[in-house]
Amino acid sequence: MLYRDFGKTGLKVSAIGLGTWNIGNQWGEIDEETAIATVHAALDHGVNLIDTAESYGIPSGLSEERLGRALKGRRDQVHIMTKIGRWGRRSGQTVPMTTVDMVRLCVHASLYRLGTDYIDVLLCHEGKIEDPSLYLEAFELLKQQGTIGAYGISTDKPEVLERFNAQGTCSVVELDYSLLNRNPEKDMLPYCQEQGIAVVARGPLGKGLLTGKYSTDTVFTDTVRSEWYASDRDREKLQRKLAKVEHLKTALAPGEAMVDAALKYVISHPSQPVTIPGAKSPAQATLNAKAGGSTLTKEQRATLIALLKGNVAPTETMPAPAWV
Repeated sequence: MLYRDFGKTGLKVSAIGLGTWNIGNQWGEIDEETAIATVHAALDHGVNLIDTAESYGIPSGLSEERLGRALKGRRDQVHIMTKIGRWGRRSGQTVPMTTVDMVRLCVHASLYRLGTDYIDVLLCHEGKIEDPSLYLEAFELLKQQGTIGAYGISTDKPEVLERFNAQGTCSVVELDYSLLNRNPEKDMLPYCQEQGIAVVARGPLGKGLLTGKYSTDTVFTDTVRSEWYASDRDREKLQRKLAKVEHLKTALAPGEAMVDAALKYVISHPSQPVTIPGAKSPAQATLNAKAGGSTLTKEQRATLIALLKGNVAPTETMPAPAWV
């Protein structure tokens, strides 16, 4: 596993982390034993950054609770990153972030569910927030009290990130970045490089599409991906993504080869992102972690992009087996 400096946080983190959205039943049912075994497999293969959020799980908070139980006796081996600001969104009963104390209340609730007395990285989970001043004030207080080590925001909007970093205090940004969504390469990744902000890439496998296991006949029924059928526009977007993945299959076999390529593409950007693929089994966590052993060259990254667009014939590709 490669380890890299995590922006200005002072942490040294694994290039491949673990996202725990998947262990809370929103991506389909998963039992407690499997959830815990999945976390342990990631740790056993060098992962030391685990991402979660107060809102992850059915019921809300289940992902944090399971992660906390999985880390009993192993808390010192991992950096925990969690997010607040979306509790109760699915039920329409949100916690109003109207005071510094309300922010602190949510953070202390996360601490309880996680079974820990500190959080390494705390993120604002309101990705479209107009005025982040309340969060910034609360996060600074929590940092001074030793409750959190560093803080940042989860957002895909450059203007939101810049507002959150107006005083240069944002240490981490979590954003959607993958072969299927390279938008951050235009503005956000260069900005983070310039500002010394650590980048955490969520969705590196395109919510599973970049495993190559799915086709146009697949029907997703979990509570996350079922949203892809909400409108004709959403369904068309899904079909376009699946078509791109089909181009990749001309050179990379579904499964291990595609997962390895997709994850390596993300961690190979010059901004030194770390990525947090989700997993629902020890086997998936192990496969993801293995991709963190090396990066791609600039030329290999360019070839993957060309393959995705269908602009390269299979005989012209990089020697895939050599870097899987």
